[in-house]
Amino acid sequence: MLAAVIHDARDVRAEERPHPKILTPGDAVVRVVAACVCGSDLWPYRGVTPVKRPRPIGHELVGVVEELGSEVTSARVGDFVVLPFTMSCGVCQSCRAGYPAACDLVTGFGSTDRGGHPVDGAQGERVRIPLAQHSLFPVGRSEAELEAAGLVPHLLALADVMSTGYHAASSARVSTGDTVVVVGDGAVGLCGVIAARLLGAERVIAMSRHEDRAALARELGATDVVAERGQEGVAAVRDLLGGDLADAALECVGTKQSMDTALDVVRGGGRVGFVGVPHGGPELSVRRLFERNITIGGGMASARRYMETLLPSVLAGEILPGKVFDLELPLSDVAQAYAAMDERRATKVLLRP
Repeated sequence: MLAAVIHDARDVRAEERPHPKILTPGDAVVRVVAACVCGSDLWPYRGVTPVKRPRPIGHELVGVVEELGSEVTSARVGDFVVLPFTMSCGVCQSCRAGYPAACDLVTGFGSTDRGGHPVDGAQGERVRIPLAQHSLFPVGRSEAELEAAGLVPHLLALADVMSTGYHAASSARVSTGDTVVVVGDGAVGLCGVIAARLLGAERVIAMSRHEDRAALARELGATDVVAERGQEGVAAVRDLLGGDLADAALECVGTKQSMDTALDVVRGGGRVGFVGVPHGGPELSVRRLFERNITIGGGMASARRYMETLLPSVLAGEILPGKVFDLELPLSDVAQAYAAMDERRATKVLLRP
């Protein structure tokens, strides 16, 4: 089967790999209908995260169940499913508390499971899914029905970026009437705009200096856009709010500057939800949080949990997170997909096997 393999910085190839098989009673094999490239995939692609050896890549997919291990009863062969970007057991304390991203057995795509078996990357034609009992998320509609309704991109967004944007807003305790600043105009930030409005925010300020992304942010629910960065951006937020600051901020980048901005744009007693994968040394000053009574929460999103919350809104057409995909390519062109995102010619690329 064809699958994406990263060999080194800026070296991603579509290669033939072995067809996945059921290796444990808790496995499933899923035929991939759509996958995509994530902003976090760009860290190894750009050489920020070293690539020690060639490995399969990708962690977002929707597909159809082709095979099931004998212990998997949560789905049936033929079901259309969404896969969260991390797989989990569903029974440990963290999973029971609603945080499967912190599962005792958490397993990532392109890694190995707890039995030492290799796990495929999501950017491929088929994927073996360990911990399938909890990780498979059946949508309840057929592939043909979902394709005809144009829902596949919106469902794919639930695998990571929409769930992650929602985690940012939920962690910041966004509620009715709030003013929210979203720091970051990538796919997660844009989905953070959707999430903030879904949770009742009255005013959402998207920080974006790219005209195409700013326009999409407005389409998805942003009421204002600030193009400036750093302290100039904070001053622009104050100007928009008549000298005030926001009730909450969503940090969706993962750098020191983005975290500083998120902390600076919220009022005393404000809240920050952070979901940007930490790169570039973002740090928190406890003294700063103490003096301004700022509450901060977030981290890796438990997508499997949020998929249940968000699915009805996607199926009803109330939210359209799939709009973050502005380029679609065949899996065979995966190298071009990475280059397009790296060069900011695309916000997020959808891949079709």
